Amino acid sequence: MSDSKPNILFIFTDQLRADCIAALGNSQIKTPNLDRLVREGTTFTHCYTPSPVCVPARHALTSGVPPHQTGCVDNVYIECDRPSFMDGLNDLGYQTHGIGKMHFNKCKGDWGFQSREYSEELVGDSPRDDYRDFLEENGYGHVQDPHGFRSEYYYLPQPSQLPDKLHNNAWVADRSIEFLKNRDKDKPFFLWSSWIKPHPPFESPFPWSRLYRMHEMDFPYLPENYEDQRNFWSKVQCRYKYMDSGDSRNLTRMIRAAYYSVVSHLDHHIGRLLDALGPEIDNTLIVFSADHGEMLGDFGCYGKRSMLDASAKIPMLVRLPGTFKAGAQASQASTLLDLYPTFLEIAGGKAPAELEGVSLQTLQDQHPSERFVHSQFSQNQLGLYMTANKDWKYIFSAADDKEWLYKDGCESVNLAGDAEYADVLKSVRQIAIDRFKNDGYEQAIESDDWAHFPKAEFPTEADNGLLFQDPPTLQSALDDLGPGYTRPEIDKTRDEFSLLRRLAQRSMLTIDQVREAELAEQKI
Repeated sequence: MSDSKPNILFIFTDQLRADCIAALGNSQIKTPNLDRLVREGTTFTHCYTPSPVCVPARHALTSGVPPHQTGCVDNVYIECDRPSFMDGLNDLGYQTHGIGKMHFNKCKGDWGFQSREYSEELVGDSPRDDYRDFLEENGYGHVQDPHGFRSEYYYLPQPSQLPDKLHNNAWVADRSIEFLKNRDKDKPFFLWSSWIKPHPPFESPFPWSRLYRMHEMDFPYLPENYEDQRNFWSKVQCRYKYMDSGDSRNLTRMIRAAYYSVVSHLDHHIGRLLDALGPEIDNTLIVFSADHGEMLGDFGCYGKRSMLDASAKIPMLVRLPGTFKAGAQASQASTLLDLYPTFLEIAGGKAPAELEGVSLQTLQDQHPSERFVHSQFSQNQLGLYMTANKDWKYIFSAADDKEWLYKDGCESVNLAGDAEYADVLKSVRQIAIDRFKNDGYEQAIESDDWAHFPKAEFPTEADNGLLFQDPPTLQSALDDLGPGYTRPEIDKTRDEFSLLRRLAQRSMLTIDQVREAELAEQKI
């Protein structure tokens, strides 16, 4: 083992809310291993994702560059040849290895890793999937949706089709532990252990799936006039996840119980990985985080694509004795962009000066109110933007042509129309606008103001925009049912991908092009 440089263990999850750690105040959930990291490290309590969606958040994380500069502002693949922080760690003598979900463009590729083991959500995400090969070798290759059934079942609680020892949560931990055993002991390591969960479907193996029960769960947060806090994208994603036709009091709590079960099961396997570090744990920087959160019924919404805390705020736990204080909480605004400089500085290097991220070891000593961080989803007519520090959060939605101002910890009242807060609104709005204006980002700014587009129209037909995400073998399996049970393939011209594809295409239009399109549609 190299004592001159600390090892780095990056534990990354998908769609984990910042408030789902018991030691940070959630009395309903059980997370003893994450609680340990809270006790033994520093919690950055105001950490926000650079984008509340998987792919753009991960591109920003690896490159240290925000979405409006990478060009990845939606859950679509882009051509990206920017160097990653793994490249920097390689140059500094680290052995770099990645395990699990990465969800980059494209999923298969080194991305700076010296070696990788693949596990993605969908069959089409990666040409080769080590986890699916593992299931095949262990007699479970027949399971077509090993991470849970999607489409109509996407947000329905469901038990796993797999035993605990074969579940993906266990596999990522097992492969990570195996790496620690067999790694090059003459080099410091960087290990990125990346889990798919708790991304839906919310499924966990028995008996974890019964750890929480519906009647014990709190109801989602639904303040008075909660619909006023939702944006255009809130309606879109609730539609395609079959969750826009009213909530059942029982179902909303069943969903929360299932989500908590997944988090606790994940916590258990994270604990196995922490234990496997043994005496090396105090010479290892441990960072735990997520790409974004999950609305989980709050404000009547499910999924992400929102700048409200449930979606945009993420956990950030950091442990390295002598560098980060044990049991400390840092309220400085932070972001996934800060990890690029954090990793390189810990490794004895330095991030490129043009990156906007700040190393967490430097940030923890700054005045909490000094820094604002930013988040973005989509652009042009459909752009959704956020600027926040520890005291204030500002949101602008181009699709709604509307802005929100929240005081920290209170997202039930939009202060943007309150004269008492007019100066705050003006100040924080200008910080958000200047950030894009200074970068020459024309998709968001017109002159010295936000670009104002015609309001985006949401499909009025009830079943337009639903999610159909079935395994590729489904149709042939249905065809094999025999005479009398055949059915045609699903017409996906109405599905979620068609809707989101149309929206993504619209988001690429300039102001003038949108206006021309509006006029053309009126003439038809």
